[in-house]
Amino acid sequence: RASVFDNQEKSAIVRRVLVGAMAAGARDFVYLPDTHNIAAEAAHEFKNKANFTEVQITRTASTMDTVYAAQAMYDIGCSIVLTLGGDGTNRAFAKGWQNVPLVPISTGTNNVFPGLVEGTVAGAAAGLIAAGKIELASVSNQVKATTIEIENEEDDLALVDTVLVGGGFVGARAIWSSKQLKTAVLTRAEASAVGLTAIGGLIKPITQSEDTALVIHFGPEGELVNAPIAPGLYEPVPVISTKVIKFGETVKVQGPGVLAFDGERERVLRKGQTAKLQVKRNGPHVVDVH
Repeated sequence: RASVFDNQEKSAIVRRVLVGAMAAGARDFVYLPDTHNIAAEAAHEFKNKANFTEVQITRTASTMDTVYAAQAMYDIGCSIVLTLGGDGTNRAFAKGWQNVPLVPISTGTNNVFPGLVEGTVAGAAAGLIAAGKIELASVSNQVKATTIEIENEEDDLALVDTVLVGGGFVGARAIWSSKQLKTAVLTRAEASAVGLTAIGGLIKPITQSEDTALVIHFGPEGELVNAPIAPGLYEPVPVISTKVIKFGETVKVQGPGVLAFDGERERVLRKGQTAKLQVKRNGPHVVDVH
């Protein structure tokens, strides 16, 4: 039941972004080629009006392409980045460049991090920054992020929510049921959103601007909270307790279970394996285009 942007609309958005950026004075663009050639075709259309460079990475046909592209764009020295996608796309980019200057445009299926913004306006905002006409610091805010230290494994990152769910394998990535929820750490808790952040928002709202986070413990004996855990899906969620934590405060979770980041199952915790979660304001510098 989630909203979906088809490739034709994504192609139109990219072209509107370029028109806005060039009108604001941007002339040099770097892009990650996609499987549908949306970016490449737009670059070809405007090749006589600006300079376009395809970012060179080792292709994996996975989300790691986004991570590698972020690292490459950082190395190149890009002054501003625009992403088209949802929470997962932006999390992947932040894994490659955590404090990236960013204009996120929502085209995913379940979005809390990126907002709905018109492509022309988003492009113009990015173009003004790229052309040096506006200082990034004057129009952006650094957002919160959760760092996840997993015992004897590589660290990970989430921008909105980190949750431990029951089970021993990743399986279907999206969380469509509250029955296996154990513990969640939310950088923001918004009743107006959809997903795990909505559960917290209905109990104890926390905005992006507050230097705190929310921890929720779930269990069958908890008080039921009727929440929209996915687009078009309300479900009674049993909440045992909530706690507001400060930046740098550690939340420890232990397997067995699966860690989900920003709505998608990603990492398996073995029985007895621990993960330590901390929230800080060290995420992307998100531009306010309004």
